Amino acid sequence: MPSSLQLETRPAVDLPQLDLDPYSIASLMDPYPLHEQVREAGPVVYLTPWQVYAVARYEQVKAVLSDHDTYISGAGVGLTNFNLEPPFRPRSLVLEADPPAHTPCRAVLARVLSPTVLRNLRPVFEAEAEALVDQCLELGAIDGIKALAERYPLKVFPDAVGLAAEGRENLLLYGDMVFNANGPRNELLAKSTERVGPVTEWIMRRCQRDMLAPGGFGAQIWEAADRGDITHEQAPMLVRSLLSAGVDTTINGLGNALFCLATHPEEYAKLHSDPSLARYAFDEALRYESTAQTFYRTTVRDTVLAGVPIPANCKVLMMLAAANRDPRKWPDPDRFLIERRPAGHVAFGAGIHGCVGQAIARLEGELVLSILARRVRRIELIGEPTRRLNNTLRALDALPLRLIPA
Repeated sequence: MPSSLQLETRPAVDLPQLDLDPYSIASLMDPYPLHEQVREAGPVVYLTPWQVYAVARYEQVKAVLSDHDTYISGAGVGLTNFNLEPPFRPRSLVLEADPPAHTPCRAVLARVLSPTVLRNLRPVFEAEAEALVDQCLELGAIDGIKALAERYPLKVFPDAVGLAAEGRENLLLYGDMVFNANGPRNELLAKSTERVGPVTEWIMRRCQRDMLAPGGFGAQIWEAADRGDITHEQAPMLVRSLLSAGVDTTINGLGNALFCLATHPEEYAKLHSDPSLARYAFDEALRYESTAQTFYRTTVRDTVLAGVPIPANCKVLMMLAAANRDPRKWPDPDRFLIERRPAGHVAFGAGIHGCVGQAIARLEGELVLSILARRVRRIELIGEPTRRLNNTLRALDALPLRLIPA
């Protein structure tokens, strides 16, 4: 629940105050009715269950993301205010930091994940995608999550980081806990924390220089420390940032894209007839079923947003998924249309804290979907999908599919 300091910052009298809980099981299962209620109540609302300000319209979400001087990340990008409570783990040097500390760390990751690096990785990533799609085709009936959406990112991304193959499933447990921790201390967080105990030590050990293969992203981060771009104490933390943010989000993005294509056969038919639409299809899936549903910022000073005064040191909930279906921004926002050009969606955030790895996530999504489009005539849903509930992520646990060869 909110701290006593937050309780003293009363919202403006005329501000819409809604008794809606985005972390209820019903809302996590089907968030879109709540999103519409918040979005249509006003440009800024106050959610009484957690006593936070919330923005769900595209214009205001983009404004908060873009103003890092007023809406800071260093107090945490989840519900907990690090100005009032210590974080459960050392803060991320990128996601939970503000300039000037944020700047050199972000620069190192941007260089490690540069367009040139990704162009060089493309043939390797493509070969892995082709091999995996071929294996799935041989099986015919698959769990789209376990057989494809999880296996591919767990192979190509940790390979690129330089992580050994053994124990990579630990990345899933760790990522689930990290994103659950952005919400309240509810049962979802408690269960993921129970599972992740020994995994945290495993993660940090794999971030050390001697555990990383030469030439990978991890080794390059340590080389940046040798040059003095960052400190040697920061190097393993930056490797951890890559591992905690670069797997779960891509897995869920791919899983959601497969779900969208299986449940919209007319859109998959378009992709099958024109595989060059793969990149747009992946971005449209990110808009339509946003992997990261929510993130927070904290006001560093008294401010005014869309005419609404917000006091200093208040949490502001950005409903990214709601913004991505805002009819003020997108025509027919509740339709999945792969020929849409969804440029500007906020599934990866925006501003200086926009996802530094979004280009590599898009590369993975584009390659998998384009290869599926060329080799699979139809994707059929053959069972009821199972959701994996998370305080931040829109995720599937199982997706029964049949792949019909081209």
